[in-house]
Parts: sequence; C-alpha cells; structure tokens
Amino acid sequence: MRAARISAGVSAGLAAVALGALWIRRNLLVTTVNGRSMEPTLRAGDRLLVRRTDRVRAGRIVVVRAPDPPLGDREPAGAELTEEEAAALPVVPAAAPPPGGRLLVKRAVAVPGDPVPRDAVPALREVPDEVVPPGSLVVLGDNPSASWDSREYGFVRPGGCVGVAVRRLRL
Repeated sequence: MRAARISAGVSAGLAAVALGALWIRRNLLVTTVNGRSMEPTLRAGDRLLVRRTDRVRAGRIVVVRAPDPPLGDREPAGAELTEEEAAALPVVPAAAPPPGGRLLVKRAVAVPGDPVPRDAVPALREVPDEVVPPGSLVVLGDNPSASWDSREYGFVRPGGCVGVAVRRLRL
C-alpha cells in the first residue's frame, strides 16, 4: 500500500516536471548574439533569454526571423551601372544579410499603430501606410554601420517576430 502511494507521488512529480519543461520550451528561448549590430548594448557571444511573443513595445530588444533578401544573391537583369550612376548610389553599411531562416536580434523602434519612421528608415519612405500595419514591426540595430535591418528590408511582416528579450544571461 505504501509503495503504491510512493509510486503515485513519483509519477505525479514526473508529470509536473514534464509539463513544466513543455511550458518552458513553448514560452522561452535562449539565443546567442552573433555579430556587431547591437553594440554597445549587446556584444557577440552574449546570451539572451527570450519570451516567445508577438506583443512588442517600442524600444524593446526583439528576436525576429531574417527576411530573405528580395533578389537573393542575383543581380537583376540589366542592372549594370555606369561609373557615374554607381558613384551616386548611397553608401551601404558593411553588414550583409544573413541567410533566410536565421534569427536577428534588433531593437523595435515602431510597433503596430505607430507612425511609419520614414526619415530613419529609407526602405519605408515610399510605403503608402501612415502607421505601422497590424502584426508588423520596424527594427533597427543599435550599431547602424554594422546592422542589416529595416533600413534595408522595411517592415518585419506578421509572423516574423519570435519574441522579446527578457534578460541577458550570465554564464
């Protein structure tokens, strides 16, 4: 009789641990910063605890899915430029887009309902929206010279936000 109670207690304890582990896996993520785009706030190798959510406030550090570059690695047909046309192009930051499917750590600067920050984000200067659309975000790296962010690709579209950084982990 006593062994049956102990066995039931152990089973209940294991079930609670399994449910807790499942909750943690569904709601939290640990990610490592790679690159210089968030310096000086975050450095390469910093680890972040991230709460999985798409509810974001402006100013928060977020983890988003990297959008695919619009043209991949190919140049569009007829994109050959003269030297004068090439010299007139704006200087592009040294940051290159990561391959699609990777995660980016950035700062949310505008969330749904906020005015579109056209002055700070060249890729959004011609969008017809006056405010950031539902489910979308505008994200920037803290180090603009080393960041591939909304300045190049525009909005992070609905479903692109993985979560919000809760804290830096000290290991």
